Amino acid sequence: MNEKDVLKLFEQHGALLSGHFKLSSGLHSEKYLQCALVLQYPDIAERLSKALANNFSAEMIDVVIGPAMGGVTLAYEAARALGVRGLFTERQDGKMVLRRGFSISKGEKVLVVEDVVTTGGSTKEVIDLVKSFGADIVGVGSIIDRSSAGIDFGAPFKPLAKVEVETFEEDKCPLCKKQMPITKPGSRR
Repeated sequence: MNEKDVLKLFEQHGALLSGHFKLSSGLHSEKYLQCALVLQYPDIAERLSKALANNFSAEMIDVVIGPAMGGVTLAYEAARALGVRGLFTERQDGKMVLRRGFSISKGEKVLVVEDVVTTGGSTKEVIDLVKSFGADIVGVGSIIDRSSAGIDFGAPFKPLAKVEVETFEEDKCPLCKKQMPITKPGSRR
């Protein structure tokens, strides 16, 4: 599955939205990639997740993990493709944690997956959590990389597609200056 195939799926399923959006990072944007509209189809979720897993098939992976909400389906499906455990993190009191009896052992090889990377903040929180257990990050995968500059996760970062979308700090947002209604579609409310 190449970048063109991935972006075509987003277009076909109305998952590239236009408007005024407040992203999970706090930045504002006139475009939003709503991965849930694509991932609601199990066959597509499986194909995208297999493509992510294939990017890291040469690595010895014990666990795939992703942040809730965007990384839950991807972690599960990529783990299934690799034949390993699939976990997800959640926010509790503003901090990324493992819940529901999930654990990671020291020395385990972990692949972190995410739906969309903008600033990399949530992904870095997951990486820090994984490292706190003494596990090793073998790579980071995402469906979409919409970061404006390359992000160093300390491990290979392999997105399926790169999308250039301008983002703005709230105080510099031209959409706010035009008083356009804002939507906060992400999982952090």
